[in-house]
Parts: sequence; C-alpha cells; structure tokens
Amino acid sequence: MDVLVDGVAQALSLLFSGDQETWAITLLTLRVSLGATLIAALVGAPIGMAIALGSFPGRRLLLAAANTGMGLPPVVVGLVVTVLLWRSGPLGSLGLLYTPTAMVVAQAVIATPVVVALVAAAVQQVDREFLVQMQGLGATRLRALLALAAEARLPLLAAAMAAFGAVVSEVGAAQMVGGNIAGQTRVLTTAAVLATSRGEFGLAIAFGLVLLLLAFAVNVVVTLAGQR
Repeated sequence: MDVLVDGVAQALSLLFSGDQETWAITLLTLRVSLGATLIAALVGAPIGMAIALGSFPGRRLLLAAANTGMGLPPVVVGLVVTVLLWRSGPLGSLGLLYTPTAMVVAQAVIATPVVVALVAAAVQQVDREFLVQMQGLGATRLRALLALAAEARLPLLAAAMAAFGAVVSEVGAAQMVGGNIAGQTRVLTTAAVLATSRGEFGLAIAFGLVLLLLAFAVNVVVTLAGQR
C-alpha cells in the first residue's frame, strides 16, 4: 500500500515540479501515439468505408482480416517492422530503426486494423439509401460520402479513440523498434517497464499514472469535440 501511495505522490511531484525528463517522455509519447493514430485514420477510414459501401470480390475476407487485426499482438508487429528496418533488411538503408519514426510506423500498423473494422461497422449502421438520397438531391459522390461521414461522426471518433488507446498503452512494439533510448525513443510505457525492472516501483507507478492522465486528457478533448 505504501508503494502505491508513494507512486501517486511521485507522479504528482513529477508533473507539477516541471521535471524536464518526465515532460520530454510525455511529449514524445503524445507525439508518437497521435502521429500513429492520424496515419491509421487517414489509411483505415477510407478502407473501412469502402468495405462498408462497396461490393467487390474479397470484401468479406478483407473485413475478417481487419477484425482479426484488432487482436494483432504488438510484439509480432514490432518483430516484422524490426526485420524490415534492420541494417540488412529491405528498408535498412533508410536508417529508421531505433527512431521515433519507426515507433510511429509500428504503432500505425497496430492501429489501422482497429480503424478499418470500427469504421466499417459504423458506416454499415447508416441507412444504405442515404447516399442515393444525397445524390438524388444533386450532391456529387464525394459530397455524399462526406455527408455520410458527418452522419456517422460519433462512431468514427470512437474508432479514432480506440486506435489511440491501442497504441498509447502498448509497449512491445515500441520497445523493439525504438530501443527505449533515453532522450530519444523512451516513452511512458517503456520507461515504466524499465523502472519496474530496476525495482523502482514508485517511479513505475508514477509513469503509469501520467500515462492514464494523458490518455484521459486526449479522450476528453476528442469527446467534447464530437459532442459539439
């Protein structure tokens, strides 16, 4: 119990004392996770809408793959991305391994199936006659699709929040492709794991609480924006 109390006290101290290392880790966590979520949304949302509205061979198989991808183990993603970015790998010449960019790529791979599956489910709930009615009123197909997205905006925001939650809390892929390098690729999850391995449980709890506050703050902002 004392460890938990000390962890909470240390978390508050780290946040409000302006500890430079903690804020740097927090900002990098936010930058990596939001970047991965944005990429996943830009890639996954159109695919999800195409699955929901289209009729093409392999549509159901693609949807099944997206649903399966929602449970994709982060360690597997980290392994695949590491092999691709390894010095002798096909993308090794880019020199991205153990950089924040590699972490964004790995987390985007984790988040994209989440966005695809949830967007497809959300759009399928909208009346299929909606697009026909919009086009009958003179709207172009693009305008009709934008109107459809606006109609399903709350489930779409929920998909984005789910994707953010999936990546901000994962540690396997971030550790493997980022290397947990102090001042460069250390994020809240990997910092908490390192502190735990050293027996610094108070510090680990502090990083965990900061992570929870960060996720809560981002979701509050998105929720308020969606409600408006």
